[in-house]
Amino acid sequence: MRRTLTVVLATLALLGLVAPGCSSSKTSGSASGSTTTSSPSSPSGTITVSAASSLTGAFGTIKSDFVKAHPGSTVNIDSGSSGQLETQIESGAPADVAAFADTATMQQLAGKGLLSGPSQIFATNELVIVTKPGNPKHIETLADLANAGTVALCAATAPCGKYAARILDAAQVTIPTSSITRGENARATLSAVANGDADAGIVYVTDGEAAGSTVGTVAIPAAQNAVARYPIAVVKATSNQALAQAFMSYVLGPQGQAVLKDAGFGAP
Repeated sequence: MRRTLTVVLATLALLGLVAPGCSSSKTSGSASGSTTTSSPSSPSGTITVSAASSLTGAFGTIKSDFVKAHPGSTVNIDSGSSGQLETQIESGAPADVAAFADTATMQQLAGKGLLSGPSQIFATNELVIVTKPGNPKHIETLADLANAGTVALCAATAPCGKYAARILDAAQVTIPTSSITRGENARATLSAVANGDADAGIVYVTDGEAAGSTVGTVAIPAAQNAVARYPIAVVKATSNQALAQAFMSYVLGPQGQAVLKDAGFGAP
């Protein structure tokens, strides 16, 4: 009987020793499970985006939306011809993100190792004929531009100038050199028509839509048109990789794509 009591007491003692150990283990596990890992803070700071002039309106809206979504951030937009912007970046001009109106200029930067990663197409565009309000020259086709008076075209080195040359050559339309006035980019070319300095011009569809009633527009058939593909990339020399990448992702994401669609751009 005494032996049996001794065994029982020993067993209870052993259980007393084991129980605290189990309790301690559960408490430790519970504490570990309740630990909250803080999420990375939203990128902030300042970046400069070198963007084709035809993106001016859309990127103005995207900039405002992006800054609201990223408190403490500042985005500066440097607009111009893609060719000019590419040359500036090559020369060391400050830029964190490049968004161009053609792939050739972006390939120039990539070929010289000036991008931090691959570029991605984020939008497309096409060309349109713009005229003075009311279309007093009665322009209906590309062929009519040969005798339309003064015709505004983008600079030969600008993407919109290259696209215009391509479709005019394909349509076998020759505009007398003396009748051509050149704008340094699509916006300047549009202004020449809107201000009455040219009778007609060739710009992007999005520019024609943005101009509203200040110009008339004449559609160019798809078979005679050109599709401009817009690439975006982070510049290798950026001093704010996180914010630059966040902006690029925003443009490619649903919010940026919705703004671009509203501005008349086509899907990538």
